[in-house]
Amino acid sequence: MSSSKEYKDYILENLTILNDITYKPMMGEYLLYYKNVLFGGIYDDRLLIKRTKSNEKYALSEEVPYNGAKYMYQVENIDDQESLKNIIIDTYNDLK
Repeated sequence: MSSSKEYKDYILENLTILNDITYKPMMGEYLLYYKNVLFGGIYDDRLLIKRTKSNEKYALSEEVPYNGAKYMYQVENIDDQESLKNIIIDTYNDLK
């Protein structure tokens, strides 16, 4: 299953709280970048972010984006923009 354009647009709309968010379509899914650093993606209409030391504190559920991939954290409360912003910035800081 691939992600819908509508879900991608919904996620990107909620990410407008951050400048410099970009995405790349990839085989029916979307890779997400903050300041040119890959931090996660949209897989099967789920927002998944890379697991890092700093984002462990959010107690997010672990999911695999596709068979054979490493576990990532699923962000379920997309509408809480402030929390979403903090999760992405923490993830970015660990990855940059």
